[in-house]
Amino acid sequence: MAREIGVFKRPDSRFYWINVTLPNGKRLRQSAGTESREEAEAYLAKLTLDAYREAHFGIKPERSWQDAVVRYLELKASLRSFRDVQRICRQLHPYVGGLTLNQISGDVVWTIAQGELKRGNKPATVNRYLALIRNLLHMARDEWQWIDNFPKIRMLSGEVERDRWLTREEAERLIQVCPSHLAALVRFALATGLRAREITGLEWNRVDLSRRTAWLNQTKNGTPRGVPLNHDAVVVLQEQIGLHPQSCFTYRGKPIGWDVTNTAWHNAIKKAELEDFRFHDLRHTWASWHRQAGTSCDELKDLGGWKSRVMVDRYAKFATEHLQAAASRIEEGRGGNVVSLSRLRHGHK
Repeated sequence: MAREIGVFKRPDSRFYWINVTLPNGKRLRQSAGTESREEAEAYLAKLTLDAYREAHFGIKPERSWQDAVVRYLELKASLRSFRDVQRICRQLHPYVGGLTLNQISGDVVWTIAQGELKRGNKPATVNRYLALIRNLLHMARDEWQWIDNFPKIRMLSGEVERDRWLTREEAERLIQVCPSHLAALVRFALATGLRAREITGLEWNRVDLSRRTAWLNQTKNGTPRGVPLNHDAVVVLQEQIGLHPQSCFTYRGKPIGWDVTNTAWHNAIKKAELEDFRFHDLRHTWASWHRQAGTSCDELKDLGGWKSRVMVDRYAKFATEHLQAAASRIEEGRGGNVVSLSRLRHGHK
């Protein structure tokens, strides 16, 4: 039986289907997504016109924000932060869900930023929305060739950088009040700087205690990497041997597959008398301790698995050894190159 051409109805679908070769040579066989023949024919007419303009005049067809989001999410599906990406896309839908990519102007971006600020979101949260828009439009222009340009998107000022970390005494206090399974997670995070999901997802087949190395196959940025294990990290892992054949960290004999910031975590934070402290702040603590101990920013970047120095430079303030010589130049009794201002004022008399 010959396949139908144009707009037709399939017996196994309530929608009309399209089967044509467009003016640009592209073969198209897909659902029109409608039960109305008139709407299906109108949709085909639009596709035909777009293809003709592209083939004969080099005019790119209009692409919708929704089409771009579908492809964007397919590309981001392997990220550990995929749920956050989905959530932000849903949050942006009321603003841009009905627009084409070419309709996303500077005014649209401004409306999104102001709308989210009025909803009570902080600049840091709004900047995550703007960053996703900018990243998606970059891909649509540079990789997919869907658009030729897009508006310049600047991040909002006023974002307060989180600077929460523990002293050694506070860290010990937290460990002491944690149940054993949670204490192991905390100690390992402080020893390695790994994120919560990287720790709970660690398996024995990716650990070599003799070489003091672990390998992560799923990280936040999607890039596998090796993690050197110091003595403290090795001790924690040795304590977990025999508890589970596959997973390194468990609770009551089962792998930890839930969010670690549950009731046990909040109770421990309260007992340790810590305020405004999240599990991810253990990573900040680890990095801060490293810089205070003299670890360079380049070494810290590699240890923490960051792709650039931008995220690492925030910890530069914790290392002051290279400024000691400069600070000592005006020590009392040394004088150095300090010139008396009173002598300068009255020297001409």
